[in-house]
Amino acid sequence: MTPGTLVLLHAPGADAKSWGELPETLRSSGVDVVAPDVRETGHRYIARVSLLLAAADPAAPLVLVAHGAAGPLLPGVALGQRAAHRRVGGYVFVDADLPRPMHLRGEGSPDEELPMPPDWPEAPCGYLRTHADGDDPSRHDEAVREARLRGWPVTEHEPPASVARSLSELIAVL
Repeated sequence: MTPGTLVLLHAPGADAKSWGELPETLRSSGVDVVAPDVRETGHRYIARVSLLLAAADPAAPLVLVAHGAAGPLLPGVALGQRAAHRRVGGYVFVDADLPRPMHLRGEGSPDEELPMPPDWPEAPCGYLRTHADGDDPSRHDEAVREARLRGWPVTEHEPPASVARSLSELIAVL
């Protein structure tokens, strides 16, 4: 698929700088990229992303790219984009946790339930495993296995290729 805009969502508790050079590398190859800086967590993270994307006015279709703990938030972010009449064309999980029905995430309340639309995912999904330095190699084995069981394309990033190239190749097959 050819995205209108890639939306890079960092893990809650991190910031947009955690993507490093990736946004600029993608932009330099002609990709429209939005990497919102979100300080909130849970429902507030989802709401803040929606506000920031409304201000950015991204071109559709969006490809929502989540890192780490932002993965379970993708269905809620997508729900907000659909409500704003912005089409989501795909989802990519980068070393990320996968959403679960009735996913609970503690933000003030240990029972905060995150939104999961009944038709999610309504667009193709893929998983990019980067084997980042300092990352436990077995940490994402379960997510990779589950992604493969769901029939999602899985890319294992191999240096020296750039993460931007691996991500672009994965998105192309969605």
